[in-house]
Amino acid sequence: MIDSCSSVSKLLEKYFDQEATDKERLLVKGHLQSCPACQHALTSMEGLRTLIKAPVEEAARLEDFPWIWQKIDREIRSQEKVSWWRSLRSWMDISPLFKKKVWIPAVATIAVLLFISTQVILKKIPSYSETSVVEYIESETYNIMVYESEKTKTTVIWLFDEEDQESSRS
Repeated sequence: MIDSCSSVSKLLEKYFDQEATDKERLLVKGHLQSCPACQHALTSMEGLRTLIKAPVEEAARLEDFPWIWQKIDREIRSQEKVSWWRSLRSWMDISPLFKKKVWIPAVATIAVLLFISTQVILKKIPSYSETSVVEYIESETYNIMVYESEKTKTTVIWLFDEEDQESSRS
């Protein structure tokens, strides 16, 4: 009996507050029929509720809630009304944001990103034209012209067999 009393005593408050599940409620009801100690504990809880409930209900009945609300409303309305310009300025004021140290890493990160992005955007691109080299070599048997382009890394070689071809071109 004592073993079942200890397990039911844990459920007795839930049963009293009507928070017990159906299974727990059936267990407690069955136990209460045969245990005068748990019946006495339940009766004590009901008496305590009655003792607490009566003064609270009396105080609530005597209290004038509309009068209290009128007093609160009067205090709210008596506060100084702020002009729209002042409220706009206070809304746009960012000085409290600078008081928080959380902004320091964020501002530093933004500054670094701006610096890097401006370097990339404003990077000077070389504007020189394609550099090339032309060499002309004369010999007794052949005349050779060599054209080399640095940009495309192309080399073109002209070989002139006869002197007449060259002279006719010039």
